[in-house]
Amino acid sequence: MSEMPETPKEARAAEAAAIRRRWITLGEMLTVLAVGISALTLYLNWSEKQEERADKASESRQASARSVKLVLNARADGSDRLLLSPAAPEQIVQSQTILFPKALGLAPVPTTGEARIEAGWFADALKKAREKAKLPDDSVGDEQLPVEITTRFVVNGEAHVDTALYDIGYGIAGKWLAGHRVTLRGLSLVARGAVGDPQERVDARWAKAVKARS
Repeated sequence: MSEMPETPKEARAAEAAAIRRRWITLGEMLTVLAVGISALTLYLNWSEKQEERADKASESRQASARSVKLVLNARADGSDRLLLSPAAPEQIVQSQTILFPKALGLAPVPTTGEARIEAGWFADALKKAREKAKLPDDSVGDEQLPVEITTRFVVNGEAHVDTALYDIGYGIAGKWLAGHRVTLRGLSLVARGAVGDPQERVDARWAKAVKARS
């Protein structure tokens, strides 16, 4: 039996149904695409935030590492005193111990609160040590006196200790009757956190300075 031909009404209904199916398929595709775009946007936002957090964490770690590395600046207070202060403003010095070369025959000098170096602590001993080493009475340029400085300081409420080898820059001049005068010039960092005996490091540095001036 042959099929009955579609009436115009049925043809229009079939065409309308086909159009609806196409729209449904297109709508589904758009929905999937929208979900994909949304998921990609969320991932990119999450990834960007992760990178920002990683960058901030890295910056925080670097800032923290910098804050516990102590570098001392020296400012002359007259000719016989150096006032010391940390290069980083968030660091607060609590106390220091200054170790001199054994050739000077001095005990380590402790300070509390005001970080400083005073010529009066070592000037006479330095003159005698220079005389014994047969160094010139008057300096040509800046002389160097090595010292090991142990500094106890606070950063954001946390206590830290730094030990470093520094050179005190000084000059010495005078006449036989008036005596020689030691003038302090400044302070320079040589090395920090070195292993071994601090006294040996200071003595080795002093021997090198004496040899260079002899």
